[in-house]
Amino acid sequence: MTKSAWKRVGVSLTAVALVAGVAGCQSGEGEKKKATGGSEKPQTQSREAVTQVLTAAYKKTAAAKSAKVHMTMEMPAGVKGGDGDMEVTGTMGWDPTVMDMTMKGEAFEAEPGAPEQVRMVWLDNVMYMDMGAKQAKEMDGKRWVKMDLGKMAELSGDKAIQKQMTGNLESMNQDPAQQLAMLLESPNLKHVGPAKVDGVETQHYKGTLTLEEMMKTNKQFTSLKEQERKKLTENMKKAGVKGYDTEVWVNEDEYPVRMNIGMDTPEGKIKVVAKYSDYGSKATVTPPPAGETVDLMEMFKELSEGLKSADKS
Repeated sequence: MTKSAWKRVGVSLTAVALVAGVAGCQSGEGEKKKATGGSEKPQTQSREAVTQVLTAAYKKTAAAKSAKVHMTMEMPAGVKGGDGDMEVTGTMGWDPTVMDMTMKGEAFEAEPGAPEQVRMVWLDNVMYMDMGAKQAKEMDGKRWVKMDLGKMAELSGDKAIQKQMTGNLESMNQDPAQQLAMLLESPNLKHVGPAKVDGVETQHYKGTLTLEEMMKTNKQFTSLKEQERKKLTENMKKAGVKGYDTEVWVNEDEYPVRMNIGMDTPEGKIKVVAKYSDYGSKATVTPPPAGETVDLMEMFKELSEGLKSADKS
């Protein structure tokens, strides 16, 4: 594989990692008019009433196990893999995690020769990325890259790396039910009022979570020991991460149709807007043919052997 091909795969992997990392970190400030098509009328509900509504929404969403999603991410300059907007569309399922989604945006446009968009298929803890027909010419005619994070973690022999990589598997599962569960832990959860989202009548709720509160409720961090969680919290604070803003719009069927969650960084605010529809629709995900797939582990092996040969010469 050529150096340029490696670079394009790297760009795609970085973009996927970014999607995984911030899928649950969206912000709704400055988005109200866009979401509602007009101003919202404040309507106060008690904390108990808000909790009942969102608990019911959580139960229905968890039971649905799948939905179609359209997600946009706005990232400030300087965020690794960011430098612009990203758009993700497709189908996702949870419990177990499955995805068939297409990503496009400025992260791909910045790299000459990179595909305009990348399709990502996730099944049985294995991710496949469609790099496109042009990239296939530099990968022995194979357009798909396979990445089994679990296997890669095991082969590393490093427990710290294993924990990090398997943790990334959890972060991929940023499904709407999980987001609702986290929002319910917000100490300042409140009802904003009725609103319309794409013509649909909804009720708008919002809350915030500090970094510590988020880490206590997010499944990604439950396997960490107290000292490990404390160190990670300190590192994230040093990086300028303070907490998360979360908003959700729930329709009359008790499903969230839109979620905004945001994270402040030293480079600026990362904003993600996720819209969900067709809850419970069957999330049929099939892996690409083996003959059209390149295993990332084999690619790493090829690169390693190439570097060893270069050192000897």
